[in-house]
Amino acid sequence: MARITADQLIQQLQTTVQQLAADQASIADLKIAAGALREMREGFKLFAPFRHVKKVSTFGSARVKEGDPVFRLAEEFARRIVEHGFMVITGAGGGIMEACQRGAGRERSFGVNIRLPHEQQANTIISGDPKLMSFRYFFTRKLFFLKEADAVVLFPGGFGTHDEAFETLTLLQTGKTRPVPLVFLDRPHGTYWTTWRRYVEEHMLRRGMIDRTDFSLFRVTDDIDEAVEEILRFYVVYHSIRYVRELLVVRLKRPLPESYVAHLNRVFSDIVVRGRMEQRGPLPVEQDEPDLASLPRLVFQFDRLHYGRLRELIDAINRAPMS
Repeated sequence: MARITADQLIQQLQTTVQQLAADQASIADLKIAAGALREMREGFKLFAPFRHVKKVSTFGSARVKEGDPVFRLAEEFARRIVEHGFMVITGAGGGIMEACQRGAGRERSFGVNIRLPHEQQANTIISGDPKLMSFRYFFTRKLFFLKEADAVVLFPGGFGTHDEAFETLTLLQTGKTRPVPLVFLDRPHGTYWTTWRRYVEEHMLRRGMIDRTDFSLFRVTDDIDEAVEEILRFYVVYHSIRYVRELLVVRLKRPLPESYVAHLNRVFSDIVVRGRMEQRGPLPVEQDEPDLASLPRLVFQFDRLHYGRLRELIDAINRAPMS
């Protein structure tokens, strides 16, 4: 099946808006549909030139002041991760957002601002930059925060930070976004995220509302070195995934020893619906991604349920010995 082009997708979305009009949807409904379409189109254009650059989306309180240990933490983290070739995406405001963009620098930063009644101003680091975009809708803004992220890092924050935390966790847990490292980072000896984790353990896990393997989807730490390493380690061998009909295709940066593939089959048989994991080249349908044709694959029928275990599989892949 040929891959849909951006122009074809936009045409389909425009047709949907026209159908809403034909169905006599309210003016308010049409404005939301048309406005969201415009924002998505502009967002796609904004990020398109940087498609092959890895990015970290960062979240945290806009009310944290310069000089606060968490402000300094965010600035230092951004500086460190940019040194490893990443770019940083923030909400473009003050506090943690400004700290991250100070650390990353203007050239390595994106800002996805939100227009609010009290008008959140873009911080001076990203203000006026072509990589800054202001959104009307939170839901389209969130789309780009996660669609473009190769990792997500959360610093202490308020309701908005927790909203992004649980949104990311929900999408990872249900497989509605591709696997990425998710790090909850606090200042040294801070208790903000450890207290949060304890709540999750005592009130969600203990009552059976989540599974123990869901804790593999994220890491809580008060150490910048550990946070940076968590992100870098995720991409040591693992490259990316895609589905081809019922098969999950895990693209790898290097082949795995066949003895290690056998080991993975034994340890992760619980998430293989039928057959076994097989190492192979690209499937015929993957011809639409010729730049990835040289990568080896680990292919199997995943149960599409236990995404914490899938993350554990990726971690195991990244620990694989050299062939």
